[in-house]
Amino acid sequence: MLSALGVAGFGNSLGLADVTRACVLLIDGLGWELLAAHAADAPFLTGLAKQPLRVGFPSTTAAGLAAIGTGLASGEHGMVGAAFEVPGTGVLNALAWTERSTGDDLLAALVPEEIQPLPTTFERAAAAGVTTSVVNYAKFKGTGLTRAVQRGARYSGVFALGDLVAKTLRALENSPSFCYSYHSELDFLGHLFGPGSTAWRMQLRQVDRLVESIVESLPSGALLAVVADHGMVSLDGTAIDVEATPELLAGVRDLGGEVRARHVYVEDGAAADVLAAWRETLGANAWVVSRAEAIDAGWFGPAVSDRVRSRIGDVVVAARGGFGLRREMAEPVESSLLGHHGSLTSAEQLVPLVLAYG
Repeated sequence: MLSALGVAGFGNSLGLADVTRACVLLIDGLGWELLAAHAADAPFLTGLAKQPLRVGFPSTTAAGLAAIGTGLASGEHGMVGAAFEVPGTGVLNALAWTERSTGDDLLAALVPEEIQPLPTTFERAAAAGVTTSVVNYAKFKGTGLTRAVQRGARYSGVFALGDLVAKTLRALENSPSFCYSYHSELDFLGHLFGPGSTAWRMQLRQVDRLVESIVESLPSGALLAVVADHGMVSLDGTAIDVEATPELLAGVRDLGGEVRARHVYVEDGAAADVLAAWRETLGANAWVVSRAEAIDAGWFGPAVSDRVRSRIGDVVVAARGGFGLRREMAEPVESSLLGHHGSLTSAEQLVPLVLAYG
């Protein structure tokens, strides 16, 4: 999209038409397969030109927002999970910017601009003379993740659907301009009630109206791209509690990631034994690979920087089917949720790209 705006250094592999104003609207949790299965609840979205995109691994919000914020995969931007170890500090909850187990604030200890030091898409666009804006919930202004992956844009805080529409359109008044807008509630209800539940479908109807409200007022020369950071699946009866499974604890010093995608950090010298134990215990329920195997297979993108490598687990686990790896003592809220994402399945990695021109 920045290439379509004339910003140098970006490719236009999608062949987008040249524009003077562009907006990415990210609907958290709107998977390609979910949209197809519930097309009747989103007639406006379904009627627009669309195609699937495959997001990176892990298929989770922190990694997805960082990918948009840098134009890079997780092996370079470094947001390798919902939670990942930063050597010498502990496991960082990337959304809250807190230590995963204690909840301690890490803004001072882990400076966001150092955890993700690469230039953002917003900084690069602004340097090229494009007016850049982030239209996002007011409560996220100045948070660690915002500073890490969305710096360089004017932050416009919103509170509900109405001002999300109004401020998105206001951000496109300038020419050239680039806007990123974000909506979270579809993902939230998918976690609580399950993707495809009645509550989720009713929220999808609101998302459909949100998109229609923006499109009907798009200025001339503007492009709106509706995307998502991941899809979602419901767990089935195969999910297990890691902390109640002794075979998975031997030699393990800490865990990161989330229910569908885990980083396993091991004690010195225990990597081979932990890898073998997790493979034997989980069997066909998950892909279980070493850090080197995950990197070689391109799970974290075409390149993994030395800065990022140590954040990846010694063992990396991605769930298949409806399987999940709960931690009912350490992560009681996450373990109670019905909908999850993070793994390599098409239900989690395929998202829609929906385009509309003004």
